[in-house]
Amino acid sequence: MVAVMAARTGRQLQRYNGVHRIVVGCIPYRLKDNGLEVLVISAQRKGKGMLFPKGGWESDEKIQDAALRETIEEAGVSGEVEGKLGKWCFKSKGNDAYYEGHMFPLLVNEELDDWPEKDIRQRYWMTAAKAKESCQYGWMREALDLLVKRLESTN
Repeated sequence: MVAVMAARTGRQLQRYNGVHRIVVGCIPYRLKDNGLEVLVISAQRKGKGMLFPKGGWESDEKIQDAALRETIEEAGVSGEVEGKLGKWCFKSKGNDAYYEGHMFPLLVNEELDDWPEKDIRQRYWMTAAKAKESCQYGWMREALDLLVKRLESTN
């Protein structure tokens, strides 16, 4: 069982690639009788759509540990972080900053009742097709496509 923790705050330990902040995240998923389901979360700012959990990779963490931490903080799920889906460079929707994003699949084995961002985010399980429609970031939709292809090739 994962212990509920406080979300990390501040940017003093954030990793950068040049001027680009490095962010990491997961696509939480589960396999049900009706197929693949992925977990999306609401953006912090109301009306900004759905996304997969992601956040800064800090200098005292391994990349997979940071991706899992962000997923626990933002989505309240834990599980097995699998091999990286890829790396994307993207521009922030909120400002002119550029980021380097790394995404991993996370096979969920635990859903927490309480998590650090429970009061500011909602989480929703849905099909991959529905998640692709509702996700606000093109690079996250590409990561989802890669996850779907990976899972299809293992069946």
